[in-house]
Amino acid sequence: MRIAAEMGAGCLLICGNIAFYGKSGFVVASTRGIRYADDPESDAPYFLCKELQEGFLDGITGSYRDPEPYFVAMRNPEAFEKYDAEFPPKKKLVLPGQLG
Repeated sequence: MRIAAEMGAGCLLICGNIAFYGKSGFVVASTRGIRYADDPESDAPYFLCKELQEGFLDGITGSYRDPEPYFVAMRNPEAFEKYDAEFPPKKKLVLPGQLG
């Protein structure tokens, strides 16, 4: 967050768990007038924002849409599986302190 602020970013938008990211000052983005375009009918409680410049979001409303490359696995699942198979298998771990 510090580096983003130093680079001039006014706010950050992420998808995550408010119980975790709220500790760092994130709030549900819809409370600041920013909607998640892929879930327009909901308040998208997982879509979060944090101002890095005080007042940056004052008077701002709108929606955020994920960039197209985020959806490569959905658009071409066979190509994605082939690419993913090039990496060593990973074991999913559940670590202490991890949100369930």
